[in-house]
Amino acid sequence: MIRTAALALTALLSACATITAQPPEEAASELTTVPFFPQEAYQCGPAALATLLVHSGVAITPEALVPQVYLPGRGGSLQVELLAATRRSGRIPFTLQGGPEALFRELEAGNPVLVLQNLGREWLPRWHYAVVIGYQPEGQRVLLRSGTERRRLERWNRFSASWAHADYWGLVIPRPGEIPASGHADNLARELAGQERLLEPALVAATWDAARERWPEDPNLLFAAANAHRVNADTEGAAQLYYTLLMQSPQHIPARNNFADLLLQAGCPVSAERLIAPARHATTVLSSPIADAVRQTAADIARQRAQVTYDPDYCRALTQDPTLP
Repeated sequence: MIRTAALALTALLSACATITAQPPEEAASELTTVPFFPQEAYQCGPAALATLLVHSGVAITPEALVPQVYLPGRGGSLQVELLAATRRSGRIPFTLQGGPEALFRELEAGNPVLVLQNLGREWLPRWHYAVVIGYQPEGQRVLLRSGTERRRLERWNRFSASWAHADYWGLVIPRPGEIPASGHADNLARELAGQERLLEPALVAATWDAARERWPEDPNLLFAAANAHRVNADTEGAAQLYYTLLMQSPQHIPARNNFADLLLQAGCPVSAERLIAPARHATTVLSSPIADAVRQTAADIARQRAQVTYDPDYCRALTQDPTLP
């Protein structure tokens, strides 16, 4: 049992509507390999989502997505339905964080961005989904897969105004094992932690690995990756990551607890007891879920140590260092 595996994070699913949107000074770009699905009947939600999913490697059509995302009573698709359908397709949806600046970072990285536009007025909205595939600095025009237009050119001022009226909502769907080019470690961690229980463990582990490779010094990402590898039944991989984290941060109590619990479940109670000892001393005066987890892990170790015959060579290899601090 992983007692403190979850990061205390919640999904952040909306961008700030006060971002300034001056005409950008960006190089010309166009993602010509992004697929196109013309559509009018369902207000473009299924078509726009299929565009990103197919680009990420999913074999799917807008027609297959209609029953998943289109709400006849509303005459369109809600963002939450697009996110859920993405997960059902085996991909992780990430909402765009950072407005226009983030948009251009994604385009530079080769990632199309699904955007929500309000083509009407604030008091009489007309919602529309499109996919941004590029930008022409001459004339300041955005290139879109939009409705029945494969290559719609829209002036930046018009596009940015319609996007701003939808709170700059955007969606990026990376390929497995990749993460968005924009955003920061904390934002990405919140989104991934908020939905990982809804995703395949192997996909989650690969995505946390991609995040920690980009931000190798971030202890939260390293801890989350270790937990994800454990959930994915990768005992050796999880042990390696817990060990790495404790070498960097010996006082990381949740990691010490989870590593000790992993060792206990792997049949290494003596190693687990040595590992949990500093955490027990650190939490003796605490009253918190982490302290409770440490006490429970220590009690489990004490009960099992006398009952389990263990392989010292395997345990030594799993811990990597018998003098682990």
